[in-house]
Amino acid sequence: MMINETTPLKNELEKHIRKLIKPLKDEDELAAVLKIKLTKKEYKVLKTWANNENLEELFEKISLDEERYKTLKEKLIKKLNQEKFKQEVMI
Repeated sequence: MMINETTPLKNELEKHIRKLIKPLKDEDELAAVLKIKLTKKEYKVLKTWANNENLEELFEKISLDEERYKTLKEKLIKKLNQEKFKQEVMI
């Protein structure tokens, strides 16, 4: 995979992370880091956003309601913007 190639996970992370100093890792490396650093539900939500999939279908699959989704989304975006997390996903 080329270093500057944009992929769904990279695009989604770039939308939510403020102040990226270095480029993000490639898609496979990102997926590996995200699976470790995020909860399973957070990772599934991020992948759903990245692939423009239907959130309602995800809600059913992982037993999520609007209120829980809102809380999960806020925690996820905060987590993505933690310095330690950013260092893990950048080259």
